Amino acid sequence: MKYIIITGGVMSGLGKGITAASVGRILQNRGYRVTAVKIDPYLNIDAGTMNPAQHGEVFVLKDGSEVDLDLGNYERFLDIELTAAHNITTGKVYRTVIDKERRGDFLGETVQIIPHITDQIKTCIRNAAEEEFPDGTKADICLVEVGGTVGDIESMPFLEAVRQMHGELPEHDIVLIHVTLIPEDTMGDMKTKPTQHSVKALRELGLHADIIVGRSDNPISAGTKRKISAFCDLPQSAVISAATAPDTYAVPMEMEKEGIAAVLSAHLGLDKKEPDTAWYRLVNKEYTNRVTVAIVSKYGIEDVYISIKESLKHAGRALSTEVKIAWLDAERYERCSLKDYDGILIPGGFGKRGIEGKIEAIQFARENNVPFLGLCLGFQLATVEYARHKAGYADATSEEFGEGTHVIGLLPEQEGVNELGGTMRLGNYNADIRDGTLAMKLYKEKQITERHRHRYEVNPQYIGDLEKAGLVFSATNKNRMECLELPDHPFYFATQFHPEFRSRPTHPSPPYLGFVEACRANKRTI
Repeated sequence: MKYIIITGGVMSGLGKGITAASVGRILQNRGYRVTAVKIDPYLNIDAGTMNPAQHGEVFVLKDGSEVDLDLGNYERFLDIELTAAHNITTGKVYRTVIDKERRGDFLGETVQIIPHITDQIKTCIRNAAEEEFPDGTKADICLVEVGGTVGDIESMPFLEAVRQMHGELPEHDIVLIHVTLIPEDTMGDMKTKPTQHSVKALRELGLHADIIVGRSDNPISAGTKRKISAFCDLPQSAVISAATAPDTYAVPMEMEKEGIAAVLSAHLGLDKKEPDTAWYRLVNKEYTNRVTVAIVSKYGIEDVYISIKESLKHAGRALSTEVKIAWLDAERYERCSLKDYDGILIPGGFGKRGIEGKIEAIQFARENNVPFLGLCLGFQLATVEYARHKAGYADATSEEFGEGTHVIGLLPEQEGVNELGGTMRLGNYNADIRDGTLAMKLYKEKQITERHRHRYEVNPQYIGDLEKAGLVFSATNKNRMECLELPDHPFYFATQFHPEFRSRPTHPSPPYLGFVEACRANKRTI
């Protein structure tokens, strides 16, 4: 097993995750099996209870793990499925070590950061790296992204574990990539001092950067590369320019042009291979159409919905259609503005704020034959809207929001649940699709598997009345409703699950494909 460690310096949010995913894609294009690990230094066990407006999207893996959004990038770029083992947090590590101490595993020892915490970190990394793919094979190379910034106190045990791994592994089995910021001054000169200081901080921890990826708005000049090379003690060829790209899926191609594959091959003792260029051809595919989709949301931060954005992009690229997104604040948008968009999408979320604005947008889409896609909460609100305006329940609502007729109720297994972390209906569940429905047309199979993240469901008490009023529940998991649609509408479709979590550039999600295709047919903007 070979390891590629990715660290970051200067500031957070530079794109370590995209860098890691891009490196993995470059190696995959050469035939290597690649897996990935994300280390998050926070004390939370997982990302599930964090405020998405602060931390970004909570991504859900097939086993129900709620994880950092970078694991979504790994799955999309590498077209693989990961598990909880691939997201290591301080909370997980410390809880495991403390549980061992309470069991007596360390009887007689003083439990300390070194060696007990660092040994557990190394064990977690190795276990994730050795996890088998569904076909029984294992990865050749494991990417390990260390979250945070070098110098952060919470990252210290993880960087120490990396330092130890560096000494324990053969020379050609580990390489360290350091991602730094290369800012420009008012005169347009690129400044290397932040990178120098970041590399110095890395050295103080006993680590040496083998490759530096410099993030900047514009490509790094040869002169700047020479300066970084001289001050940071690595060849100029190992200084990789990572200028901001218009599309994250183009980053592997740009890094390829910088020659990173040759540098990695030299460090890891890999055979030099020509890349499969199918990924690059896909990224370079030209658009022949454009549609504009309104996403009615309440968080106001695009990273909260990154998987939705990417899924629209995947579907658009497959249909040669550029999808432009208009972000509408659920509490402030004007109803009359909805007529300007080719489609309306209602994403998932929690809490009462903005609910009525979302319901109003759903009603507009239904009554005006505008393509509509509802996701999780969007599915539940579509049920509420139909119950209010077509099934005769004027006070219809969800149990989550308070008084009224609860056409959406708490899942039975959620009764009495007190802890919030990891207790929802999470991960992969099957759904059986009814013949002759839009769901069958989209998926083209009778049973599907999709990922979930919810505590509420369509209340079985009202399903009969809703169906009599014309609402079609086209996919179910036993007595649980999974999809709804309206047969006399150009495209009115909603899912209790999150299809965006399984969408890939090479395998777009069927509901998103159908939605974008319907938006193109409904095109009303330039």
